[in-house]
Amino acid sequence: MEGKEVYFDEEYLHVKLEDNRIISTPIEWYAPLKKATIEQLKDYKLICLNTGIEWESIDYHLNIENMLEVSLKKVA
Repeated sequence: MEGKEVYFDEEYLHVKLEDNRIISTPIEWYAPLKKATIEQLKDYKLICLNTGIEWESIDYHLNIENMLEVSLKKVA
């Protein structure tokens, strides 16, 4: 599962995948992202062959596939 774009709104982290699907999860599920400024959130890079996201300024890494696992756990 490879990402090609990351963006945010007031409540959600959105990741657009290579196949154009979009995964959206609440930012509040990720404490470091919830505490980050807009500038810090926008300062990301895709890593590990586009399967992960890194926010170097807040020392946080997120595996895109794990976003789905977190979503399922929150719903269950």
